[in-house]
Amino acid sequence: MTGCRLNKYYKLLTLATLGLVITLSCSKDMPTPINSTIPNQILPNIIPKGNEKYLQESSDYIYNQEKVRTYELIIKNDDLSKLDSDPAKEEYVEAALIFEGDTISPVGVRYKGSIGAFAGCLSNPDWANPSGQKTCEKLSMQIKINWKDRKERFFDVNKLQFHAQNYDKSQLRERLAYWLFAQMGVPSPRSVHARLLINNKYSGLYGLTEEIDNRFAKYFYKQGNGNIYKEVWPVKANGELQADNAFIDALKTNEAEKDINLIKEFSQAIAASNASTGKEVIREYMKIDEIMSYIVVDRAIRHDDGPFHWYCSNEMVNSCVNKNFYWFEDKKNRKMHLIPWDMDGTFEHIIRNANDNTALADKWGETSKDCLPFTSGSSTLKQRSAACDKLTAAWVSFDSEYNFIKNRFQTNFVANNKMLSQLDIWAKQIEPFITEADNIHNRYIMNAVNKKTTTVLVWENATNTLRSQVKAIQ
Repeated sequence: MTGCRLNKYYKLLTLATLGLVITLSCSKDMPTPINSTIPNQILPNIIPKGNEKYLQESSDYIYNQEKVRTYELIIKNDDLSKLDSDPAKEEYVEAALIFEGDTISPVGVRYKGSIGAFAGCLSNPDWANPSGQKTCEKLSMQIKINWKDRKERFFDVNKLQFHAQNYDKSQLRERLAYWLFAQMGVPSPRSVHARLLINNKYSGLYGLTEEIDNRFAKYFYKQGNGNIYKEVWPVKANGELQADNAFIDALKTNEAEKDINLIKEFSQAIAASNASTGKEVIREYMKIDEIMSYIVVDRAIRHDDGPFHWYCSNEMVNSCVNKNFYWFEDKKNRKMHLIPWDMDGTFEHIIRNANDNTALADKWGETSKDCLPFTSGSSTLKQRSAACDKLTAAWVSFDSEYNFIKNRFQTNFVANNKMLSQLDIWAKQIEPFITEADNIHNRYIMNAVNKKTTTVLVWENATNTLRSQVKAIQ
């Protein structure tokens, strides 16, 4: 094995002088030489042998809840500087990914995020218009395995998402929320914690959260050839049909085919329904237990920045839109599935509203201000009651089914403290890595304001706050 590694190293040097790097994977147990060398000109093109672990095992390996695994990125210094100079551009650069003895190169890597993910982490202080240089130690990142038409997958996935979780100082909300959805039978992204190194430097602890794409569909729906749509509601806020272009633009899979027939049928059925026929539409196109479970969990954890928050830009109903959700259409069984997304702000409104800009004014099924946009609390942002939406109103009508699922949730996760126990298990799991990041990034920095990453004390306080919020779930 030593001879193999040395031969590969000399081959890498020889080809590098010719401006060409093609590295054959020698052993799945041995990292390539790039592990200790950051190239200036070109990354190696590593051709796998076929027996590498990442080609043999499923995605269950990387989403194993019992492990905190380590990933390493090698990025040319110029390319890393390019990323850091303007993260909000979300432009890819090439990198090499090193994981448990295997190197996948090249892959694409970029920073990712929305307004909330970049808030307070870029040099431009205007959080509503993220721009400028990176100022936080961590930013969420996406690694594209299928970079430049690579056919091989990484543990059967095409993309890896590392969530920085800068907003959530406990770094536990996202994982706990997705776990609850999954435990209640709602297909949800799997989420674990992972260590990430960038150019031999420990960046920190991240949430490794599953990408909602065709691989997600294949995992949860074994014949998952249906479409995935991001943040498009089947009907407009006024109950009219959604435009075809809105569905097409929201496609995240099968974009070339543009087959939107099923979701369009769903849209037409909802738009044509009334208070007495809405339930039949839901029964035809959705699984009742699944959507009721979604709603029960969503309301229990106060995912107020999700699909039930209709943000309005003015006084007109059709200015209202919702966000942070996906749809999957199961074409074989002709069912629509609502998929949860963006959980970093969950739980924070349970005891009291922590952020009036995202907090919902209404309880489930309630309406306010005759279904017109209104402001609530100290926020100047307008919202509209979710139950005024035609689809949501149809879900609200399943009151007995909702109460049955809610009672089951209370029994299985609240009354027996199962949720709290799971939180404590994961807090114990990640504590050493919170400490590790604190020791590396904050050493010799005395002023708390200047700390580069979450300190152990801040993390402990945030985790205790989350415990209190979990205990307060009704």
